[in-house]
Amino acid sequence: MSSSLSTVLLIARREYLERVRTKGFLIATLLIPAVMGALTWGSATLASRAKTTSHVAVVASDTVFAHDLKQQLGSSAQDAMQVDLVEPTTASRARLDEQLQDKHSTLAGYLWVTSPATAGALPHFTYKARSAGDISTKTALEDAISAVLLRERLSERGLSHAEIDQLTEKVTVDTSASGNTKAAFIAAYTMFFLMYMVIMLYAMNTARSIIEEKTSRVFEVMLATIKPEQMLAGKILGVGGVGLTQVGIWMGAAYAYSTFGIMASGGHVLIGLTQVLYFIAYFLFAFFLYSSIAAALGAMTNSEQELQQLNMFLVMPLAFCMVMVFAIIREPNSRLAEIVSLIPFCSPLLMNFRLSLTQVPAWQVGLSFVLMTLTIAVILWISARIYRVGILMYGKKPSLPEILRWLKYS
Repeated sequence: MSSSLSTVLLIARREYLERVRTKGFLIATLLIPAVMGALTWGSATLASRAKTTSHVAVVASDTVFAHDLKQQLGSSAQDAMQVDLVEPTTASRARLDEQLQDKHSTLAGYLWVTSPATAGALPHFTYKARSAGDISTKTALEDAISAVLLRERLSERGLSHAEIDQLTEKVTVDTSASGNTKAAFIAAYTMFFLMYMVIMLYAMNTARSIIEEKTSRVFEVMLATIKPEQMLAGKILGVGGVGLTQVGIWMGAAYAYSTFGIMASGGHVLIGLTQVLYFIAYFLFAFFLYSSIAAALGAMTNSEQELQQLNMFLVMPLAFCMVMVFAIIREPNSRLAEIVSLIPFCSPLLMNFRLSLTQVPAWQVGLSFVLMTLTIAVILWISARIYRVGILMYGKKPSLPEILRWLKYS
């Protein structure tokens, strides 16, 4: 037993040192969190500060409504649009259509307002856009029209401009009791995408390592003294140690920044020690789960091209997590969120994401670790059998019946 363990540790040490000593490890350790943080923070900041600045035309016979709409679109907190007021004629429609077809024109679209046939009814609004995918301009127009119509109706009921302004004043919600909502959202998303990237990176590194040694025939020499299971265990532990080192550095730096107030807001630390420990724990479970699958894929293939054709087995669960995160962000404690976060292949991403957003019952966290442990045991058993035969297979990619036969070998 001690001899087998020392062999596994020797292989793990070789894999670990071979990767940690490279410049790529140092560059990735420094750049990945910096890039992820900059992209997430930058996109959130731009989204919160961005105004709709489209150039549109409003075609309406009601000049009062048209001027009110222009003022609303040009001066609101969300919009700063350039608005042209046009008289509704056949010639004006043709001219506007020509501008939409002209690539040098800045006109994004025009709103045609048809007066109501009966008194008290709403006008009919038709918007023709240069691009069918310009959702932001359409949304800005709808919001502005609703605001103008509301002000007109309140004015018709005898309210003064001051009273209307008071009734329609924008409300600001204070979220200081739970910390900076925007910063907490950014921290949760950053940790989610960081987990996504490191799972893919180190799982694929395991598969590529096997392919490299398989194509160089190093395995044939090593297998004279080492069992395939020992080689697989050492490789997974070595690559996992590299990942754990890198993740530990990232989480330690994040916790230090948060503790010293760089990522804290209103006295609420956004990335606490508990979150750091959960992230590291879920990374370890995710790595053992996905790297076991990757090791089997690497043993079944002979080149990077063949590996790319099979990496859907790694990508599909992660892509599913990417889709479900949008449902969880609104209701992190819903029944759907609870179910998907307990799926072993999704727990490292989705359960950890929930923990960054809300209080998750302890039994759910414990159950996720139990289910992941059982799944890892099954996947490792299957991968070890595939690995034991697959590393010596050259030439053609094995078929499904052949892989099933490998699982029956004792």
